[in-house]
Amino acid sequence: MPERKTGPTTVPTTELVTFGETMALFAARRTGPMRFARDFDLGLGGAESNVAIGVARLGHRATWVGRVGADEFGDLIRSTLQGEGVDVRAIADPDAPTGLMIKGRRTADLIDVRYYRKDSAGSRLRAADLDPELIRSARVLHVSAITPALSGSAREAVHHAIAEARAEGVLVSLDVNYRRALWTPAEAGAWLRETVGDVDVLFATEAEGRLIADVEGATELAGALAKLGPRHVLIKFGAEGAMELSDGVERRAEPYAVTEVDSVGAGDAFAAGWLADWLAGAEPAQRLSTACAAGAFAVTSQGDWESLPRRADLSLLRRPADGVSR
Repeated sequence: MPERKTGPTTVPTTELVTFGETMALFAARRTGPMRFARDFDLGLGGAESNVAIGVARLGHRATWVGRVGADEFGDLIRSTLQGEGVDVRAIADPDAPTGLMIKGRRTADLIDVRYYRKDSAGSRLRAADLDPELIRSARVLHVSAITPALSGSAREAVHHAIAEARAEGVLVSLDVNYRRALWTPAEAGAWLRETVGDVDVLFATEAEGRLIADVEGATELAGALAKLGPRHVLIKFGAEGAMELSDGVERRAEPYAVTEVDSVGAGDAFAAGWLADWLAGAEPAQRLSTACAAGAFAVTSQGDWESLPRRADLSLLRRPADGVSR
């Protein structure tokens, strides 16, 4: 395997490339059964575009590639991501609609997310949609295991992108992001075991990690995953913090104390924080701390990405006791 890029020899078009499906997001404003919801906020959501926004907010060039419908929702996705400083390579598909995500709050503590993405524009992503020169010029390729679950052509696109990145020594990052609505644990596990040996960075919860290696104990699980190929294995414990096993060294990070409002997107924020600090050349302990801080910010308000931090925000979690910044 070629040595991984630790820094660009020339100014790249982008630093991080990611691709996948981003959907229009309707979020109910009231708590209770969704059938009684009358008012919705319109936004967007997608694991890979969330990461791109997070990396851009933390000061790095990020590119998102994907298919959207030739419709108002596709225009919303394109303009919103561009407004967040993301380089958008969106293909408007005239024959398929932009996918939809509907999010409600069944109770104060239970979020109900429904997807309407079958035969959507995003599911029609294919290898030919990806610019190999863009991937080769980047420092990081970030993918999620959501994309290969969408369709055969999308799965082929992931394999193609990883092969292009590996050939050029571009760091390959994979977030498991398991979605039971898209495929079974057995299907996901088979694909992940086939693919994980080709990635450098792996993000997973303990449950997601066990789709790949059925090992008890976080330390033992991280070790088993690392033996399959990744140099950096990140295990997320949600409100309990996270751990990282990098080049045989284990590190743990305590969680930040925040009030959780909406947990959707926290894992994407975590990945964005870690990758942004890797791009910045930060020390391993700092990378993990930034990842946990970004994840903490993500849960503090409604929306999949709206609360993602900028660099200046990171110190706000070390706030005064009365919670007032003066």
